[in-house]
Amino acid sequence: MALSTYSELKTSIAGWLNREDADTIAAIPDFIKIAETDMNRKVRHWRMEQRSTAPVNSRYTLVPPGFLEAVRFHLDVDERPVELLTPLALQQRRLENSDTQGRPQFYAIIAGQIEVWPTPDSSYLTELYYYSSTASLGDDNTSNWILEHFPDAYLYGALIHSAPYLVDDARTTLWASLYQSAIDGINADNDKAKYGGSGLRIQVNTY
Repeated sequence: MALSTYSELKTSIAGWLNREDADTIAAIPDFIKIAETDMNRKVRHWRMEQRSTAPVNSRYTLVPPGFLEAVRFHLDVDERPVELLTPLALQQRRLENSDTQGRPQFYAIIAGQIEVWPTPDSSYLTELYYYSSTASLGDDNTSNWILEHFPDAYLYGALIHSAPYLVDDARTTLWASLYQSAIDGINADNDKAKYGGSGLRIQVNTY
């Protein structure tokens, strides 16, 4: 059975569940949506990476739409990195330095915003690389990169999330194993594409 569109995915899920009752069919979009939410938490792939440039001229700046996790953040003028800190560590720096103004050196993600320190003394063009949530499937968006390249993740993800609704399906353990294998495969594909299969190398600075 084909698995290239939202409609085909729903049909396939119904077939695997071997259920034709109207209530289960109506719930399948929910199973898919829950699987998507789980994949946004667990998958990190280069196809999710986005780049956003914006001027920063105040302490707080909104994160871009779909923001999940920062990859790197730097000042565009010289690509000087702005270092990520926890909100508490950033607050401590602000307290210790009397909320001084200057070129941003550190940032934290808090309340859906990027907080920088020092507070900018002028407008700085910044560039943020980040992981963005994958576009959800629906009648108006019939496919995305996960369904196109890794349809098994969608299928098994929806199937295991159907189990609470169906109340104890004996196949849940198998589906969970296949789903986790699919997630691991997506992340491994990312590592292979970005690092050539050699893995990450730790850079050691010597002084």
